[in-house]
Amino acid sequence: MKVDLFDFDLPPDLIARRPASPRDSARLLAVGEGLRDLSVRDLPGLLRRGDIMVFNDTRVIPARLKGRRGRGGVEATLHRRDAPGVWRAFARPARRLNPGDDIDFAPGLSARVAAKGEYGEVTLDFAMDDESLGAALERFGAMPLPPYIKRPALADAQDSLDYQTMFARQPGAVAAPTAALHFTPELMAALAAHGIEHVFVTLHVGAGTFLPVRTEAIKDHKMHAESGEISPDAADAVNRTRARGGRIVAVGSTGLRLLETAAAEDGTIRPFTGETDIFITPGYRFKAVNMMLTNFHLPRSTLFMLVSAFAGLDAMKRAYRHAIDKGYRFYSYGDCCLLEREEKA
Repeated sequence: MKVDLFDFDLPPDLIARRPASPRDSARLLAVGEGLRDLSVRDLPGLLRRGDIMVFNDTRVIPARLKGRRGRGGVEATLHRRDAPGVWRAFARPARRLNPGDDIDFAPGLSARVAAKGEYGEVTLDFAMDDESLGAALERFGAMPLPPYIKRPALADAQDSLDYQTMFARQPGAVAAPTAALHFTPELMAALAAHGIEHVFVTLHVGAGTFLPVRTEAIKDHKMHAESGEISPDAADAVNRTRARGGRIVAVGSTGLRLLETAAAEDGTIRPFTGETDIFITPGYRFKAVNMMLTNFHLPRSTLFMLVSAFAGLDAMKRAYRHAIDKGYRFYSYGDCCLLEREEKA
Protein backbone atom coordinates (compact mmCIF):
# COMPACT_ATOMS: atom_id res chain seq x y z
CA MET A 1 0.00 0.00 0.00
CA LYS A 2 1.37 3.40 -1.01
CA VAL A 3 1.73 6.36 1.35
CA ASP A 4 0.22 8.60 -1.34
CA LEU A 5 -3.21 7.11 -0.55
CA PHE A 6 -3.15 9.01 2.74
CA ASP A 7 -2.37 12.45 1.35
CA PHE A 8 -4.70 15.45 1.40
CA ASP A 9 -4.44 19.23 1.16
CA LEU A 10 -5.00 21.25 4.34
CA PRO A 11 -5.29 25.05 4.27
CA PRO A 12 -2.63 26.38 6.68
CA ASP A 13 -5.16 28.64 8.42
CA LEU A 14 -6.93 25.54 9.79
CA ILE A 15 -3.93 24.54 11.90
CA ALA A 16 -4.86 25.47 15.47
CA ARG A 17 -2.33 27.73 17.24
CA ARG A 18 -4.12 27.62 20.62
CA PRO A 19 -6.73 25.25 22.07
CA ALA A 20 -10.40 26.08 22.44
CA SER A 21 -11.33 27.79 25.70
CA PRO A 22 -12.83 26.26 27.70
CA ARG A 23 -11.41 22.99 26.50
CA ASP A 24 -14.72 21.16 26.16
CA SER A 25 -16.09 23.84 23.85
CA ALA A 26 -14.11 22.36 20.94
CA ARG A 27 -16.03 20.97 17.99
CA LEU A 28 -16.62 17.26 17.57
CA LEU A 29 -17.35 15.50 14.30
CA ALA A 30 -19.22 12.23 14.89
CA VAL A 31 -18.24 9.76 12.15
CA GLY A 32 -20.47 6.73 11.71
CA GLU A 33 -23.05 5.91 9.09
CA GLY A 34 -23.14 9.66 8.46
CA LEU A 35 -21.41 12.82 9.71
CA ARG A 36 -22.72 15.01 12.52
CA ASP A 37 -21.32 18.38 13.57
CA LEU A 38 -21.39 18.54 17.35
CA SER A 39 -19.44 19.77 20.37
CA VAL A 40 -17.22 17.88 22.80
CA ARG A 41 -19.88 18.65 25.42
CA ASP A 42 -22.25 16.38 23.46
CA LEU A 43 -20.02 13.39 24.14
CA PRO A 44 -22.04 11.92 27.06
CA GLY A 45 -25.08 11.55 24.81
CA LEU A 46 -23.03 9.78 22.13
CA LEU A 47 -21.98 6.97 24.45
CA ARG A 48 -23.98 4.35 26.32
CA ARG A 49 -24.35 3.55 29.98
CA GLY A 50 -21.80 0.84 30.73
CA ASP A 51 -19.21 1.99 28.20
CA ILE A 52 -15.69 2.61 29.47
CA MET A 53 -13.33 5.37 28.32
CA VAL A 54 -9.60 4.67 28.38
CA PHE A 55 -7.37 7.69 29.02
CA ASN A 56 -3.59 8.00 28.79
CA ASP A 57 -2.29 9.56 32.03
CA THR A 58 1.22 10.30 30.79
CA ARG A 59 2.66 13.70 31.69
CA VAL A 60 4.62 15.76 29.17
CA ILE A 61 8.07 16.80 30.34
CA PRO A 62 9.67 20.10 29.21
CA ALA A 63 11.91 18.27 26.77
CA ARG A 64 12.87 21.02 24.33
CA LEU A 65 16.15 22.80 24.93
CA LYS A 66 18.09 25.58 23.25
CA GLY A 67 21.86 25.68 23.56
CA ARG A 68 25.14 26.38 21.85
CA ARG A 69 27.96 24.33 20.40
CA GLY A 70 30.78 26.83 20.25
CA ARG A 71 29.32 29.84 18.46
CA GLY A 72 26.52 27.95 16.77
CA GLY A 73 23.01 27.61 18.13
CA VAL A 74 21.47 24.17 18.69
CA GLU A 75 17.90 23.15 19.43
CA ALA A 76 17.19 19.66 20.79
CA THR A 77 13.98 17.82 21.59
CA LEU A 78 14.50 14.81 23.82
CA HIS A 79 12.30 11.91 22.81
CA ARG A 80 13.54 8.64 24.33
CA ARG A 81 15.50 7.75 27.46
CA ASP A 82 18.20 5.14 26.81
CA ALA A 83 19.84 5.14 30.27
CA PRO A 84 20.11 7.41 33.32
CA GLY A 85 20.92 10.85 31.94
CA VAL A 86 21.15 9.57 28.35
CA TRP A 87 18.45 10.52 25.86
CA ARG A 88 17.90 10.30 22.16
CA ALA A 89 16.94 13.67 20.72
CA PHE A 90 15.99 15.31 17.47
CA ALA A 91 18.44 18.15 16.96
CA ARG A 92 18.75 21.14 14.64
CA PRO A 93 21.07 21.60 12.85
CA ALA A 94 21.97 17.93 13.30
CA ARG A 95 24.26 17.85 10.28
CA ARG A 96 26.79 20.02 12.14
CA LEU A 97 26.87 17.77 15.21
CA ASN A 98 29.29 14.89 15.62
CA PRO A 99 30.04 12.38 18.37
CA GLY A 100 32.19 14.02 21.01
CA ASP A 101 30.71 17.51 20.52
CA ASP A 102 29.66 19.31 23.69
CA ILE A 103 26.46 21.37 23.82
CA ASP A 104 25.90 23.96 26.55
CA PHE A 105 22.19 24.46 27.26
CA ALA A 106 22.27 26.47 30.51
CA PRO A 107 24.49 27.00 33.55
CA GLY A 108 25.06 23.53 34.95
CA LEU A 109 23.27 21.80 32.05
CA SER A 110 25.36 20.45 29.18
CA ALA A 111 25.50 17.29 27.12
CA ARG A 112 27.94 15.42 24.94
CA VAL A 113 26.88 13.95 21.61
CA ALA A 114 27.37 10.21 22.16
CA ALA A 115 26.06 9.01 18.80
CA LYS A 116 24.39 10.22 15.64
CA GLY A 117 21.46 8.58 13.86
CA GLU A 118 19.19 9.24 10.90
CA TYR A 119 16.73 12.08 10.27
CA GLY A 120 18.31 14.53 12.71
CA GLU A 121 18.53 12.13 15.66
CA VAL A 122 21.44 12.24 18.11
CA THR A 123 22.12 10.60 21.46
CA LEU A 124 22.92 13.07 24.23
CA ASP A 125 24.74 12.15 27.44
CA PHE A 126 24.04 14.69 30.18
CA ALA A 127 26.34 12.92 32.68
CA MET A 128 23.83 13.24 35.52
CA ASP A 129 21.22 11.09 37.19
CA ASP A 130 17.57 11.16 36.15
CA GLU A 131 16.45 13.19 39.15
CA SER A 132 19.00 15.93 38.54
CA LEU A 133 18.24 16.02 34.83
CA GLY A 134 14.51 16.17 35.52
CA ALA A 135 15.01 19.16 37.79
CA ALA A 136 17.17 20.88 35.16
CA LEU A 137 14.55 20.31 32.48
CA GLU A 138 11.86 21.79 34.68
CA ARG A 139 14.02 24.88 35.11
CA PHE A 140 15.45 25.35 31.63
CA GLY A 141 13.33 23.27 29.25
CA ALA A 142 10.18 24.16 27.33
CA MET A 143 7.14 22.16 26.33
CA PRO A 144 7.95 20.20 23.15
CA LEU A 145 5.26 21.58 20.88
CA PRO A 146 4.98 19.85 17.51
CA PRO A 147 6.71 21.69 14.66
CA TYR A 148 3.48 22.88 13.02
CA ILE A 149 2.64 25.10 16.04
CA LYS A 150 4.76 28.13 15.37
CA ARG A 151 6.05 30.36 18.15
CA PRO A 152 8.55 33.24 17.92
CA ALA A 153 10.75 31.28 20.35
CA LEU A 154 10.17 28.11 22.36
CA ALA A 155 6.79 27.24 23.83
CA ASP A 156 5.52 29.99 26.11
CA ALA A 157 4.11 29.96 29.65
CA GLN A 158 0.55 29.39 28.40
CA ASP A 159 1.69 26.27 26.55
CA SER A 160 2.95 24.79 29.82
CA LEU A 161 -0.71 24.68 30.86
CA ASP A 162 -2.39 24.11 27.51
CA TYR A 163 -0.19 21.22 26.36
CA GLN A 164 -0.96 19.05 29.39
CA THR A 165 -4.12 17.05 29.99
CA MET A 166 -6.10 17.20 33.23
CA PHE A 167 -5.13 13.54 33.80
CA ALA A 168 -1.34 14.00 33.50
CA ARG A 169 0.42 12.28 36.40
CA GLN A 170 3.13 9.91 35.06
CA PRO A 171 6.10 11.97 33.74
CA GLY A 172 7.79 10.74 30.59
CA ALA A 173 6.03 11.89 27.42
CA VAL A 174 7.50 14.39 24.98
CA ALA A 175 4.22 14.83 23.13
CA ALA A 176 0.76 15.18 24.62
CA PRO A 177 -2.03 12.62 24.17
CA THR A 178 -3.98 15.40 22.54
CA ALA A 179 -7.48 13.89 22.38
CA ALA A 180 -7.60 14.15 26.18
CA LEU A 181 -6.85 17.88 26.04
CA HIS A 182 -10.58 18.43 25.45
CA PHE A 183 -11.66 17.14 28.86
CA THR A 184 -12.65 19.21 31.88
CA PRO A 185 -13.90 18.28 35.37
CA GLU A 186 -17.39 19.34 34.28
CA LEU A 187 -17.32 17.00 31.27
CA MET A 188 -16.04 14.12 33.39
CA ALA A 189 -18.90 14.68 35.85
CA ALA A 190 -21.42 14.64 33.00
CA LEU A 191 -19.97 11.38 31.67
CA ALA A 192 -20.17 9.79 35.12
CA ALA A 193 -23.79 10.93 35.47
CA HIS A 194 -24.55 9.07 32.22
CA GLY A 195 -23.08 5.86 33.63
CA ILE A 196 -19.89 5.98 31.58
CA GLU A 197 -16.82 4.69 33.38
CA HIS A 198 -13.19 5.52 32.81
CA VAL A 199 -9.80 3.99 33.45
CA PHE A 200 -6.17 5.03 32.95
CA VAL A 201 -3.27 3.46 31.10
CA THR A 202 0.16 5.00 30.49
CA LEU A 203 1.96 5.37 27.18
CA HIS A 204 4.87 7.81 27.14
CA VAL A 205 4.40 9.43 23.74
CA GLY A 206 7.59 10.08 21.79
CA ALA A 207 8.36 12.85 19.34
CA GLY A 208 8.68 10.15 16.68
CA THR A 209 4.91 10.36 16.36
CA PHE A 210 5.46 13.55 14.34
CA LEU A 211 8.09 12.12 12.01
CA PRO A 212 6.96 12.12 8.38
CA VAL A 213 6.69 8.81 6.57
CA ARG A 214 9.58 9.05 4.12
CA THR A 215 9.08 5.72 2.37
CA GLU A 216 6.89 5.22 -0.69
CA ALA A 217 5.42 1.98 0.65
CA ILE A 218 3.86 1.81 4.11
CA LYS A 219 5.49 -1.54 4.86
CA ASP A 220 8.94 0.05 4.68
CA HIS A 221 8.28 2.59 7.45
CA LYS A 222 9.73 1.83 10.89
CA MET A 223 7.89 3.06 13.98
CA HIS A 224 9.74 4.43 17.01
CA ALA A 225 9.19 2.36 20.16
CA GLU A 226 7.38 3.91 23.13
CA SER A 227 7.14 2.59 26.69
CA GLY A 228 3.82 1.93 28.36
CA GLU A 229 1.96 0.19 31.14
CA ILE A 230 -1.49 -1.28 31.70
CA SER A 231 -1.98 -2.22 35.35
CA PRO A 232 -3.83 -5.39 36.38
CA ASP A 233 -6.65 -3.23 37.78
CA ALA A 234 -7.00 -1.32 34.51
CA ALA A 235 -6.99 -4.53 32.48
CA ASP A 236 -9.64 -6.03 34.77
CA ALA A 237 -11.89 -2.95 34.41
CA VAL A 238 -11.71 -3.07 30.62
CA ASN A 239 -12.33 -6.82 30.54
CA ARG A 240 -15.35 -6.55 32.86
CA THR A 241 -16.84 -3.90 30.60
CA ARG A 242 -16.34 -6.04 27.54
CA ALA A 243 -17.81 -9.12 29.25
CA ARG A 244 -21.06 -7.32 30.07
CA GLY A 245 -21.44 -5.88 26.57
CA GLY A 246 -20.07 -2.38 27.13
CA ARG A 247 -17.89 -0.69 24.55
CA ILE A 248 -14.21 0.15 24.89
CA VAL A 249 -13.68 3.81 23.93
CA ALA A 250 -10.05 4.80 23.45
CA VAL A 251 -9.39 8.48 24.05
CA GLY A 252 -6.65 9.08 21.53
CA SER A 253 -4.42 6.98 19.33
CA THR A 254 -1.86 6.44 22.09
CA GLY A 255 -4.24 4.57 24.38
CA LEU A 256 -5.61 2.64 21.43
CA ARG A 257 -2.16 1.49 20.36
CA LEU A 258 -1.36 0.33 23.88
CA LEU A 259 -4.64 -1.55 24.26
CA GLU A 260 -4.18 -3.30 20.94
CA THR A 261 -0.60 -4.19 21.88
CA ALA A 262 -1.81 -5.86 25.06
CA ALA A 263 -4.90 -7.54 23.58
CA ALA A 264 -5.20 -11.28 23.11
CA GLU A 265 -6.82 -12.60 19.95
CA ASP A 266 -10.19 -12.77 21.72
CA GLY A 267 -9.96 -9.11 22.75
CA THR A 268 -9.02 -9.76 26.38
CA ILE A 269 -6.61 -7.15 27.72
CA ARG A 270 -3.58 -8.47 29.57
CA PRO A 271 -1.55 -6.42 32.05
CA PHE A 272 1.39 -4.96 30.19
CA THR A 273 4.70 -3.28 30.97
CA GLY A 274 7.20 -2.67 28.21
CA GLU A 275 7.67 -1.10 24.81
CA THR A 276 5.42 -1.06 21.78
CA ASP A 277 6.17 -0.14 18.19
CA ILE A 278 2.84 -1.36 16.83
CA PHE A 279 2.09 0.15 13.42
CA ILE A 280 -1.62 0.04 12.64
CA THR A 281 -2.57 0.44 8.99
CA PRO A 282 -5.59 -0.55 6.86
CA GLY A 283 -6.05 -4.30 6.96
CA TYR A 284 -5.34 -4.52 10.68
CA ARG A 285 -7.97 -6.46 12.64
CA PHE A 286 -8.82 -4.59 15.83
CA LYS A 287 -9.20 -6.90 18.80
CA ALA A 288 -10.21 -4.67 21.71
CA VAL A 289 -11.28 -1.11 20.90
CA ASN A 290 -14.82 -0.33 19.68
CA MET A 291 -14.72 3.48 19.42
CA MET A 292 -12.10 6.19 19.55
CA LEU A 293 -12.00 9.91 20.14
CA THR A 294 -9.14 11.54 18.29
CA ASN A 295 -7.97 14.85 16.87
CA PHE A 296 -7.50 15.55 13.15
CA HIS A 297 -4.10 14.34 11.96
CA LEU A 298 -1.45 15.25 9.43
CA PRO A 299 -1.58 13.99 5.84
CA ARG A 300 0.67 11.02 5.08
CA SER A 301 1.12 10.40 8.82
CA THR A 302 1.04 7.13 10.73
CA LEU A 303 -1.84 8.57 12.77
CA PHE A 304 -4.01 9.21 9.71
CA MET A 305 -3.21 5.67 8.62
CA LEU A 306 -4.34 4.40 12.03
CA VAL A 307 -7.71 6.18 11.95
CA SER A 308 -8.20 5.01 8.36
CA ALA A 309 -7.62 1.45 9.53
CA PHE A 310 -10.13 1.96 12.33
CA ALA A 311 -13.02 3.67 10.55
CA GLY A 312 -12.18 2.95 6.90
CA LEU A 313 -10.05 4.97 4.47
CA ASP A 314 -13.01 6.16 2.38
CA ALA A 315 -14.94 7.19 5.50
CA MET A 316 -11.98 9.15 6.86
CA LYS A 317 -11.35 10.91 3.55
CA ARG A 318 -15.01 11.97 3.49
CA ALA A 319 -14.80 13.08 7.12
CA TYR A 320 -11.66 15.12 6.53
CA ARG A 321 -13.09 16.78 3.43
CA HIS A 322 -16.17 17.69 5.44
CA ALA A 323 -14.05 19.00 8.34
CA ILE A 324 -11.99 21.17 5.99
CA ASP A 325 -15.11 22.52 4.27
CA LYS A 326 -16.69 23.33 7.66
CA GLY A 327 -13.59 25.01 9.05
CA TYR A 328 -12.69 22.53 11.78
CA ARG A 329 -9.40 23.25 13.52
CA PHE A 330 -6.68 20.64 12.95
CA TYR A 331 -3.87 18.93 14.84
CA SER A 332 -2.80 18.98 18.49
CA TYR A 333 -4.67 22.09 19.63
CA GLY A 334 -7.56 21.54 17.25
CA ASP A 335 -11.00 19.92 17.25
CA CYS A 336 -11.73 16.21 17.37
CA CYS A 337 -13.81 13.40 15.91
CA LEU A 338 -15.55 10.39 17.42
CA LEU A 339 -15.07 7.27 15.32
CA GLU A 340 -16.95 4.01 15.22
CA ARG A 341 -14.94 0.95 14.27
CA GLU A 342 -15.60 -0.28 10.75
CA GLU A 343 -17.00 -3.77 10.90
CA LYS A 344 -15.25 -5.94 8.37
CA ALA A 345 -16.90 -8.92 6.71
